[in-house]
Amino acid sequence: MAASRSDFGALLRAWRDRLSPADAGLTATAGRRAPGLRREELAQLAGLSVDYVLRLEQARAKHPSAQVVGALSRALQLSRAERDQLYRSAGLLPPQDGTVSTHVPPGIQRLAARLGDVPIGVFTADWTLVWWNTMWSALHGDPAVLPPAERNLARALFGDGAAHAALRPVQSERGQDAFEASIVADVKDSASRYPADARLGRLVHDLREQSAVFAHHWATQTSAAQHTTDRKTIRHPEVGDILLDCDVLIVPGADLRMVTYTAATGSSDAGKLDLLRVTGGRTATARP
Repeated sequence: MAASRSDFGALLRAWRDRLSPADAGLTATAGRRAPGLRREELAQLAGLSVDYVLRLEQARAKHPSAQVVGALSRALQLSRAERDQLYRSAGLLPPQDGTVSTHVPPGIQRLAARLGDVPIGVFTADWTLVWWNTMWSALHGDPAVLPPAERNLARALFGDGAAHAALRPVQSERGQDAFEASIVADVKDSASRYPADARLGRLVHDLREQSAVFAHHWATQTSAAQHTTDRKTIRHPEVGDILLDCDVLIVPGADLRMVTYTAATGSSDAGKLDLLRVTGGRTATARP
């Protein structure tokens, strides 16, 4: 096991050195001694502390969880084969076929990173958020403050945990009932395609217990009601109501959904997005 932990740290360092800050959506500052990511940048992207990343690289931290390894593999933009290698070096089984994939292909991450002016979130087949940019955090609040298991849109809509408490008020132009029904239809479709996925099974079980609305839609919805493009009004605590086009782009072969929010150039809502881009979702007076 010691050799495995050493291999894990060596892989982290090698792949961190390989990844360009620009491809990760970060601004490269002057005076960098190496072209790759700094340790603190990897920690930021993976939602981990810098000290923990340091201890992993030095083989002083033992037995990282599957969630930690998954977050690091996405932050490092690993291929599927590299991701599996990182799991095995941590003494873990790689994600198995027949379960909902949380792998975000490097090309999708580079594309999303280069659209930094647009709020973008990447979701798995069961609406678990696995990648987001700073504009997404500015618009919706920082998902990193939530436990990984709570970073799920269905839990935010129907659950009784941290995700629901953190959800900012959103109005769908299609109507809230139709929007909620479409999310349940997506989860139901995923459950039919990934019957062996224990995490997805827990999600369905929990929400059927916690929400009569979810249970009703689960009993009545079909995949024909799946969620696609919409217009949504988001009540933001700093800029007020902001009406945006919400587009859901399907990533072929990866079973992922890339969700984007845009506004027409010159509109008041585009101006509000510009303000969020400058302030990061905080008013100037609220910044330290």
